[in-house]
Parts: sequence; structure tokens; C-alpha cells
Amino acid sequence: MYHVRVLKRLLSAAVALLVVGLVGTVWRQRETARRVDELHQPANIGREAMFTEDDLEGLPDPVRAYLASALREGQPHVDSVRLEQTGKLRLGDASSPWKSFTATQHVTVDPPGFYWDASIKLAPLLSLRVRDLFCDWAGTASVSLFGVIPLDGADSSPELEEAELMRYLAEAVWYPTALLPTAGVEWESIDDSTANATLEDGDVSATLTFSFNEDDEVTRVHADRYRRVDDGYEQTPWSGYWRNYETRNGVRVPTEGEVVWQLPDGDVHAWQGRVTDIQYDERLSRRER
Repeated sequence: MYHVRVLKRLLSAAVALLVVGLVGTVWRQRETARRVDELHQPANIGREAMFTEDDLEGLPDPVRAYLASALREGQPHVDSVRLEQTGKLRLGDASSPWKSFTATQHVTVDPPGFYWDASIKLAPLLSLRVRDLFCDWAGTASVSLFGVIPLDGADSSPELEEAELMRYLAEAVWYPTALLPTAGVEWESIDDSTANATLEDGDVSATLTFSFNEDDEVTRVHADRYRRVDDGYEQTPWSGYWRNYETRNGVRVPTEGEVVWQLPDGDVHAWQGRVTDIQYDERLSRRER
């Protein structure tokens, strides 16, 4: 009888997890639609600007060579992006195990913003949802069980806003017209293979150092970026690495990347990912059909 009772309890727990998971799926779909709409509401979508060589005038040599390689003449300036990603990440320090994730990311360029929605499978019937939102100059982050039960989060703050804008700027290699001066990015030459990029969004400002290789590709972005520590933030050396460039929708972009925090006691490899799909101005395309 004892084994029967244990089995019944296990079955009840499994059913409860399944119900919570199903409820979470429905709620998550609604929450995603709400957040994406919130992101797109202030966005300037439907611009008719196109990339020309004139856009590169006055840029540092490695930046000009990179953008000329990444973009084609007549390429429309990207207004919005939808990306699908897979990979693995760490939820803690360097000793934390890697966890596989899948994610969908929506991005707007004018004004800069993004919504990253990742699902992390912990065990059968058990998953975490990690969301990262930067919209209308404000940033929020959350971790929840099944996307329903809150576990952790970060509210809007000057440190989080700067960190989020820095992420947007680092990931602009996926939508490189956002790195043009016409998108508000100011470039400053360092040497033949590096340059600083600065972007301001309202009261928020972010500066990143971009490194380029001989194939006119961005291979690394680097800065001191705010990292959440306990209930506060610490500026910590941070790098993003880009590789495996491919042409998607006529634009040359990296399909793989990695994020590393350089801590005093050693590097923490926090994220490794691959872009499985990228679509530009999807919302506009749907509206015009």
C-alpha cells in the first residue's frame, strides 16, 4: 500500500505540473503578444530610407569596410527584427551548470528597444522563463517558473537601462543598419582594427569598443558593463564574441556568439547561442499583405 500511495502522489504532482505548464503556455502567449505590442507602439516602422555609400562618409576605416561588406546598396534600413535563437546559458557563477535554452527576440531600431523571451528546460515538465525588456528608455528583467511563478527580477534603474542599451548596441551586428550614423551611432577611431561606438537613447548612453578582423567582420565587442550582484550592480569588464557570418535576407550577419564576464578570479562564460532564423520588418510585411 505504501508504494501505491507514493505512486499516487507522484502522479498527482505530475498532473499538477502539467496543468501549471498548460496555464503558463496560455498566459505566456498573451504576455508575449502584449509585450511585443508595447515594444512596437512607440517604434517608427515603415521608413523608406535605403543604404547607400553616402551613409559611410566620414566613418573610421574598419567601420566603413565592415558596413560595406555587411550591407548591400539599396538595402532598406531595418526598423524591426524578429530572431529565433538556441543555445546554452548559465544562471549563476562559473561553477553553475550550462542550461539549454530556446528564445525569440523582437527588436526595434527607432527608438532602440528589444524583448528577449527565453525558455530554459530544467527537467521533464519543468521549465524557467527568462525575459528581458528594454522599451521606451526603461529596462526590466524577470525569471519565472513556467512563465507564471515569479522567482527573480530587476526593475527599471539607471544601471539596468545602460546595460540594456549596451546589449542592444552589441547585438546590432544582427541588424547592422542600426550601426549607421543616421541611426544615431557616433563612431570614434582607435586604430586600424578597433573603434568606439556610442549611442544615446533619451538620458541613457552606451559606449562599446568594436573589434574587426581582416574579413571585415565584427569579432568582438567590449566594455565595462553593469552586472547584477545581490541587490545592486557592479561595473565589470564584459565581452561579446561573434563568428560564423552568413548572408541572411541579403545582410551579412554572425550566426553564432558568446558572452563572457571577465571577473578578477576568472572568466565567466555566461551565454553561447546561435541564430536559427532572422526576419526584418515582419510586422510591416504582414500589414502590407
